[in-house]
Formats: sequence, C-alpha cells, structure tokens
Amino acid sequence: MTYHPKSDFMRVMIERGFLADCTDYQALDDALVDGTVPAYIGFDATAKSLHVGSLIQIMMLRWLQKTGHKPITLMGGGTTKVGDPSFRADERPLLTPDQIDANIDGIKQVFAKYVSYDDTPGGALMLNNAEWLDELNYLDFLRDIGRHFSVNRMLSFESVKSRLDREQSLSFLEFNYMILQAYDFLELNRRYGCLLQMGGSDQWGNIVNGIDLTRRVLDHEIYGLTSPLLTTSDGKKMGKSLNGAIWLNGDMCAPYEFWQFWRNTTDADVGRFLKLYTELPVEECDRLGALEGSDINDAKIVLANEVTTLCHGADAAAAAAATAREVFEKGGVGDDLPTLELSAEEIGDGISIVQLIVRSGLAKSGKEAKRLISENGAKMDDAPLSEAGLILDADALATPIKLSAGKKRHALVKLAR
Repeated sequence: MTYHPKSDFMRVMIERGFLADCTDYQALDDALVDGTVPAYIGFDATAKSLHVGSLIQIMMLRWLQKTGHKPITLMGGGTTKVGDPSFRADERPLLTPDQIDANIDGIKQVFAKYVSYDDTPGGALMLNNAEWLDELNYLDFLRDIGRHFSVNRMLSFESVKSRLDREQSLSFLEFNYMILQAYDFLELNRRYGCLLQMGGSDQWGNIVNGIDLTRRVLDHEIYGLTSPLLTTSDGKKMGKSLNGAIWLNGDMCAPYEFWQFWRNTTDADVGRFLKLYTELPVEECDRLGALEGSDINDAKIVLANEVTTLCHGADAAAAAAATAREVFEKGGVGDDLPTLELSAEEIGDGISIVQLIVRSGLAKSGKEAKRLISENGAKMDDAPLSEAGLILDADALATPIKLSAGKKRHALVKLAR
C-alpha cells in the first residue's frame, strides 16, 4: 500500500492493518476530509451474540466514530430470513421471526460498548433492514431492482463460483441474498445519506453490487472498503477456541474465558492483534509485539487486559487478570474461574469425574474427557487425574475443587448452597 491518506480514518485503517481493499481510495479519502461520512456494516442475526470473528468490523466502526464520522450498525432482521451463502458449503438453517428478534436483542448489547448512540452528527444509528425488506412487493422489486442485475456477473463472484465449482447446491433463496444486500446499501444511501459500506473481504462482491445498483437507480457515488479475513498465524479461523466460538456477550462467554483467549494468543500474532483489537499507539503495539522469550507473555497480558476492558469493562479485566495470577503463578483456585454449581440432588450417591469434566466445559464428550485423563492432561486441584472411574460424592464437593485441562483451561466445581 503506497497510498498516503489525508483523512484520519483512512490513515488508521492502513496503519493498523484493517484495510484489504477499497473501491476508490482517493474519492473516499476526499469525502472523509470534506465532512461527516455515514458508513455501515451489516450483521445477520444468526445467533444471540456475535463472536470474536466480528470484532474487527466492530473496531472499524469504533475508529470511524473516533475520527469524526457516523457509524450505522445494520441488523439483518430481513436478510437473516434468507441467509448469506458467501463461502459457505451449505445453506443456512432458516430461523423463525421470533428467533431472529431474540437474536437481535442479544447482539445489540455489545455495540453500545464500542460506539455511542446519540443525536450528534457523529452519533451512531442502530437500524434493522426488515424496516424496508419486509414491506417489499415482489413484482415491483423484480421490475425496479432485479432488472439491474446480470446473472452472468453474479455467477462470476468468487463466493458463488466456489460453491458451484464444488457442485454444491445454491438455492434460489440464497441467490437473492446478494440482491437484498445491494438493496440495503441503496436504501441506506437514500434514507440516511450513507456513503460507505464496510465488511470482510468475503463481502466484496455484495458491496460492489450495492455500489453499482445505487449508481444506476439514484446516480449517487458511494464506496466500499473491506478488511482482511483473519486467521491466526497457525492457520485457525479467528474467534474459535477448543471449546467453540468465543462470544462477545458475557452470558455466553464469561469474561475470564474471554480474557484467557487473548492471553493464549500465539507469539507471532501479538503485535498484529494489538493494532487491530486495542487502541494503544501503533509504536507501542510494535514494541510489545517484538518482545521475545518470556517477555512476550507480558505483551499478551496487555492485549488481554485491553481487549477485555473494551468488551466487558475495566473491573472485569482486572478480575480476570487477578484470577489468572492466582491460578497460574500461585497455584491457587481463583475467584473468577468458570464455575459449575451442583445441588446435592444432582450429585445423589455420587457423580463421575468424567461427567464433571464435560459439564464444566473442559471437554465436549465423555470420550474426550476419558482421553484427556488417559493422556495425563486432566488435573484435580493441580494433582494429575489417572482414574477415569473416580466418583465424587457431596462431601467431596463441600469444598470447591479446581479441574484443569492442560495448562491453560480451568473450572471450579462446587456444591450449591
């Protein structure tokens, strides 16, 4: 990238590693210098929380507002009914309107931590595309909007082509998704003066469609900007852990687990993640990312503290860091560990250690828990577990026990009072 931006927002996007591609660098940069630019990212409501994989987009909206522009968080109440086929091997399961509304309520919680919704020129807007998509008349839509789309061109987009090349079914329902997303951009430009759509690089085709449609129907010039699709240095998809997705809502992923995910970042990713997921100066991110040996662990703690503070607050970050010190440095239990509480009735005459490992989230199945024990990867109160048939009764759980899977994953099990 040799382009030298004039606007603060483009400078941040380039310096911190957010920028993969842009439809017109110069024209967008000029618009950002000239005044407040409204920009949106769409989020489909397929679960009750977004996960860490969406955090790069949320940080883009945060930086947009911090540099004087107007973020629009668009909830896909309408498009979720169809499902985005981009780079998927199969069709998304269809959700009911009630499920979609419940998911939107859950997702909304996280945005207010990153952007400010108010009536100022740069105040964020929370919108739902069901507002215009639910009211569409199909015949009118086909005549007024559908005629602007070339099927030949749509088939050439990588997200569609990759599916067809693997001879996997692509339903007509999903094929409409890219038209609906293009129509979102048109409506946001018409209603709110939105000039920019951002998203992951897998959304490039959908974004370009919206720009073309808006130019054809309204004769307005609008722009697209994409971020790289992130994988960790060992090739894993960003946002996934051994236990599944790392959710941004605290009720789906405890702040301690969230903190621990960032603390476990591989050495090679620390500098890059500090730039993307924190607001520390770029020079400090580079300095911390260049540390070696045991010193890089200090940088990982800074990363975990900064990211957790943004998502869950400074108190939650401090509590998670304190628990980590207690567990790792002092060999203690730690107050903030994920906790499984069992009633005396649940325990009955006794409960197996395998069941406790599974129910506390340290293994996905009894088979996995038994393998963990047989490979000396499981501990109880820091002592290796060797007997998969171990049964614990209520008396044994009267004092909380700490279960561990490997060196980095821990949980408490205790008797409910």
